[in-house]
Amino acid sequence: MAETEERIGLHNLKPAPGSRKARKRVGRGEGSGTGKTSGRGQKGWGSRSGAKRRPRFEGGQNPIHMRMRKLRGPTMKKSMPFEPFRTQTQPVNLADLEARFESGDAVTLEAMKAKGLATRKDIPVKVLARGELSKPLTVHAHGFSKSAREQIEGAGGTCQLIAAERASEA
Repeated sequence: MAETEERIGLHNLKPAPGSRKARKRVGRGEGSGTGKTSGRGQKGWGSRSGAKRRPRFEGGQNPIHMRMRKLRGPTMKKSMPFEPFRTQTQPVNLADLEARFESGDAVTLEAMKAKGLATRKDIPVKVLARGELSKPLTVHAHGFSKSAREQIEGAGGTCQLIAAERASEA
């Protein structure tokens, strides 16, 4: 006779092996491996009470948030907080133009906004080459990536650069 498995119930539930780990009990004698100094070493800042490795701590050297200059305003490129990868343009991809515009259309900023592209006000638009373009379009934008320009012109379209003026400055 084949041995039947016991039914699963609250009385025999247990976690998967290795998924739970007992906490480290420090200061419980030398035999435990973490007695005496409780794994903190002998001297120094890390052995003191209240010692924590803070974020931004760089081993005692002057940290980056103190080395950098402090300028007012979060939108200034040189000011804090640091945003090294922030761009000042809003992207529009060729795949979006392919999906939303017909052959021979003039793709202006107003037309893009009407179709749900480039909706942020007063931010320059840059056309990027993600996707394929198979129809001729006249695209007006503040910037084009090199490969996007090649694809637009390769499909028989033209690229028109717009002078990057902000409406608030005009």
